[in-house]
Amino acid sequence: MAKGIRDKVAILGMGCSKFGERWDAGPDDLMVEAYIEAMADAGIEPSQLDAAWFSTHVDELGTGKGGTPLSIALRLPNIAVTRVENFCASGSEAFRGAVYAVAAGAADIAIAVGVEKLKDTGYGGLPVGNPGTLMPQIIPNGSAPGNFAQLASAYRAKHGVSREDLKRAIAHVSVKSHANGAKNKKAHLQKAVTEEQVLNAPMIAEPLGLFDCCGVSDGAAAAIVTTPEIARALGKKNLTMVKALQLSVSNGYESQYNGWDGSHFHTARIAAGKAYREAGIERPREQISMMEVHDCFSITELVTMEDLFISPEGQGWRDVLEGFYDADGGLPCQIDGGLKCFGHPIGASGLRMLYEMYLQLQGRAGERQLKDPVFGMTHNLGGAPASNVCSVAIIGQEGA
Repeated sequence: MAKGIRDKVAILGMGCSKFGERWDAGPDDLMVEAYIEAMADAGIEPSQLDAAWFSTHVDELGTGKGGTPLSIALRLPNIAVTRVENFCASGSEAFRGAVYAVAAGAADIAIAVGVEKLKDTGYGGLPVGNPGTLMPQIIPNGSAPGNFAQLASAYRAKHGVSREDLKRAIAHVSVKSHANGAKNKKAHLQKAVTEEQVLNAPMIAEPLGLFDCCGVSDGAAAAIVTTPEIARALGKKNLTMVKALQLSVSNGYESQYNGWDGSHFHTARIAAGKAYREAGIERPREQISMMEVHDCFSITELVTMEDLFISPEGQGWRDVLEGFYDADGGLPCQIDGGLKCFGHPIGASGLRMLYEMYLQLQGRAGERQLKDPVFGMTHNLGGAPASNVCSVAIIGQEGA
């Protein structure tokens, strides 16, 4: 295995805009909002930036192509700007590019910025993108809620979980995230909900009700990274280090062969396994302190707990119901409210997740602050259960 990037790169600063229906702001405004916070946090001048990575997904309908939307909005000093797009993992992909540039010695200080202005598209969900030349011939058509509802059916059938138990478990996922999001002023939705409200909400795609689906939102987030030596020279202490960054992409196994039963995410298991090895983590259930995972739908979060090897296979629903992933549980998940409360401006989500892990590790998460976190993990899933891009990132305390 490659040596990896463990402890080669430190996070110098991060920023995040308010997420929500930002009719008052364009993509440029959101990027500037996140950038100003990140630069102030890092304590550097724009002239100290060597390179930038820029993530956005729905470029034709909002922000624009290439690197110029970021460079012009932030008035960057004519440095290299690389635009990346990798479905819902785009923000994590931008972070990966910036981190790899620093780890390779190609840049001393690099910035990753992600943004999406989805409300301006006029869609209640996501605009339909170009699937690729051959994909329509091998991928069945379907809505996002429908595709992920099938995941719930396959999971329930494989593990013998009753409809009532699974419905209560995914309802608890939403109740937990709303309780956390109610404490976060940057979240789109800041209101707690009850289990009764979730269970009685209008059905979208059996068993997914209204509260089992994340919403459409606007937002931006940014991260500035450098070497630990430069971070210390700039006066930083208690560094937050990058421990692992892994990406796994479907190759047709799930949709074109019979080996996949539809009950889990094949790519997530591969990315998670590699990330733990890169970070030197052998017992993730005990060693990971907190998580932000891709909860586009509540069933996605539940299944992901098993794919990340936190809950035993077939037992994730029990852990959820027993409160293991609650803010006061064994391994808090979506402590900032998750996609459920932030919505999902695609290009920004991966960086927004890292922002919460960074705040927690720095001890600056306010009333959401957890006690002494050591490792924070983020997970993004772009696409559908049968064909997707999955990223797993682990950041943590210096020396851990």
